[in-house]
Amino acid sequence: MGPLVTTEWLASHVGDASLRIVDVRWYLDPARKGIDAYREGHLPGAVFLDVDGDLSAPGGRRGGPLGRHPWPPVEQVAEVMSRAGIGAETRVIAYDDQAGAVAARLWYVLRAHGHEGVAVLDGGLSKWLAEGRRVEGGVVTPQRAGFVPRPRPDFVATKEELIATASQGLVLDARAPERYRGETEPIDPRAGHIPGALNAPWAGNLTRDPSPVFLPAAVLRQRYGAMGALASDPIVYCGSGVNACHDLLALHLAGLSGRLYAGSWSEWSSDESMPVATGAEAPR
Repeated sequence: MGPLVTTEWLASHVGDASLRIVDVRWYLDPARKGIDAYREGHLPGAVFLDVDGDLSAPGGRRGGPLGRHPWPPVEQVAEVMSRAGIGAETRVIAYDDQAGAVAARLWYVLRAHGHEGVAVLDGGLSKWLAEGRRVEGGVVTPQRAGFVPRPRPDFVATKEELIATASQGLVLDARAPERYRGETEPIDPRAGHIPGALNAPWAGNLTRDPSPVFLPAAVLRQRYGAMGALASDPIVYCGSGVNACHDLLALHLAGLSGRLYAGSWSEWSSDESMPVATGAEAPR
């Protein structure tokens, strides 16, 4: 199983004892709740994990010093995954309704803790529904498993590490272009981007179909290569460390590597001592 699975593949494996499907829907709009959408209809047998409560450390908030989605501690990851029925041999399929923009967070969290048996459903719930495939309502409570994290510290960069390397290394901003350029900022304290960062909007990893899927690996490699990722492993950030994982998945598909700046713009922009740039920047 690779880092992506198709809807066709998943439809033929629903019900496999070794498979755990995880709904990771989450919305920037506080009026919309992923758990509510999950209860109304989810893939057969899927469990739900919440980005705020399960895949982020406590204490995240708008304008807070830790950012909106702090990286979860090892103990939390162990408990959350065990409760979700994920053990050492479990194959995990993460999905959302935003072409993987949220599901990739689970993919990255699991790999950062040593669990390689995880993939994102390419096209997500939108493609699944467009193909007329079955969903079910209610809440699935799986049998508890024993998840033992094996943390890989090279997966996550701190603000201090980013400051130390930003002048010479490659930094990518996965947010929409208008947020990157500082033309708008709907949620974080200041508008703009980290000086020197290049814009790599996560939506640029996708086809333009009604139900988008990831672009071919060769196209993704060309995209990120043009930004300098062939010569330097980038540090990637977004608003709060969620959508950036979509870029990291795209880099992985392209045969490249990168690290997540977990605090992302929500942490950086909350620190008044940190510089902010606006407008566009060209590759070095």
